[in-house]
Amino acid sequence: MKRVLGLKCRECGHCQPLEAQYVCEDCFGPLEVEYDYDVIRDLVSPERIARGPATIWRYRDLLPVEGDDVVDIGGGFTPLLRSNNLARKLGLRELWIKNDSVNPSYSFKDRVVSVASTRARELGYKVLSCASTGNLACSVAAHAARAGMRACVFIPAGLEAGKILGAAIYNPTLIAVDGHYDDVNRLCSEIADNYDDWAFVNINIRPYYAEGSKTLAFEVAEQLGWRAPDHVVVPIGSGSLFSKVWKGFNELQQVGLISNGPPRMSAAQASGCAPVVNAWEAGESVVAPVKPSGIAKSLALGNPADGYYVLKLIKQSGGSAAAVTDEEIVAGIKMLAETEGIFTEAAGGVTIAVLKRLVENGTIRPDEATVAYVTGNGLKTQEAVANEVAPPIEIRASFGEFEMAWQARQVIAAR
Repeated sequence: MKRVLGLKCRECGHCQPLEAQYVCEDCFGPLEVEYDYDVIRDLVSPERIARGPATIWRYRDLLPVEGDDVVDIGGGFTPLLRSNNLARKLGLRELWIKNDSVNPSYSFKDRVVSVASTRARELGYKVLSCASTGNLACSVAAHAARAGMRACVFIPAGLEAGKILGAAIYNPTLIAVDGHYDDVNRLCSEIADNYDDWAFVNINIRPYYAEGSKTLAFEVAEQLGWRAPDHVVVPIGSGSLFSKVWKGFNELQQVGLISNGPPRMSAAQASGCAPVVNAWEAGESVVAPVKPSGIAKSLALGNPADGYYVLKLIKQSGGSAAAVTDEEIVAGIKMLAETEGIFTEAAGGVTIAVLKRLVENGTIRPDEATVAYVTGNGLKTQEAVANEVAPPIEIRASFGEFEMAWQARQVIAAR
């Protein structure tokens, strides 16, 4: 892989081989994949990308894998929808929704797991695993089935039923741990240290896993005609999605696929678990862990691994951050569904509610081309809105009863 140089520490800059490592041997800082952009610049072009598959693997030249035998369940190249109805409601000129809720396992995690599972198989691992708040467990189980690998996925007890079923259907070993995600992650780190043939996608394979998120920047730029938007709103769990979307736009500029710079980037969190927003609003550079609560369980990471880097990138890009209540999250889910026909999970409700907040306080300007990232499907978190929608109107098979019911509903709608 001449286009891939190695794993580079994000703190001290020390380079290490392309192996199953995620912590720097010198300073214990996090590692990320480093590329030779001169080599990539000679490889890539809009035409070469367009000839590729309608999945994340159209961007293979910018991803850290060796061969062509990738683990692909069809994730990526999801719709970027011009959202005129929601734009009018919020007072924006140009608003786009990147709808990743339609990936095969119904979340953006199919991007990162496709890269991680491919690399894990290249490195000889036999078992695919993860610590997850739900969506990642579904994707790991699905990709393991496709790859012919065994799967063991770990979740906090008490997750939404849709996410448990969404993982269990692929027949992994599914383990629910009494505690929050951070408790699950600590256990998985210990297991990774003791089980040499297990690839934990978000622990020992994390540098490769994280690179899959860049494709959300690549696709947006391609779908906009090879340009970057002015502003993006990204939900924050670990913070890796945020930092890799930033990296993706920068890479496109470095290899000459876009001419304008990366967008302003704003972070979205739920107030029940908002360690990054808390630090941002306090003017701190270090994120203090919190105990998660609230309905946005897929974002409930009280000690986000990339929180420090998210804070740096918000400032560097000229963006912002905000947290919203459970009530605002539900309103965001309903607003997106009622204006654009997209049913998102609680994390997407966070994105839309924060988008609304940032428009109202003037952070997002009306003339900015803005992209909001919706990362998961609402069918996985039906509990969040089950009591917030109108039940069906029951009538007999009578035209008169229909007319009465219809007219009564129009009176309610007009209020």
